[in-house]
Amino acid sequence: MTDELGLNIEHHGGISTLRGGGMNRQWNGIHYKQGLSGKNVNAYGLSMNVATIPPGAVAKAHIHDGFEVMLYILEGRVRHIFGPGLKETLENEAGDFIFIEPGVPHEVYNMSDTEPVVAIVARSAADEWDKILPYDPSSDS
Repeated sequence: MTDELGLNIEHHGGISTLRGGGMNRQWNGIHYKQGLSGKNVNAYGLSMNVATIPPGAVAKAHIHDGFEVMLYILEGRVRHIFGPGLKETLENEAGDFIFIEPGVPHEVYNMSDTEPVVAIVARSAADEWDKILPYDPSSDS
């Protein structure tokens, strides 16, 4: 387990707790609450945290290599451009559940210039974003 990510984790005989979501981190333009993963608990196939996309921000094009992602949007609206060459578009808002299959190229935009997007993110990988690969849409042309 990573020392920094192990801070503030309470372990109680098979049940671990991180109160308040832990510290904040950033990756690819998204702010994450620490959450739980194989980096701070004994998880081997799951990770979960809360992601915040700041107003007007973009999570640059990427692919989840070999793992699934499910999200629940708590606040805000996002636009996904996705698929080969990022030619498809989908919008989601607070109250929507989203499932992203492994290998689907996508880029995520916060549609507001004033409000953040906040979502609960669960992954079928305990290593969080270690298997996320950048995607170049021109590679599909």
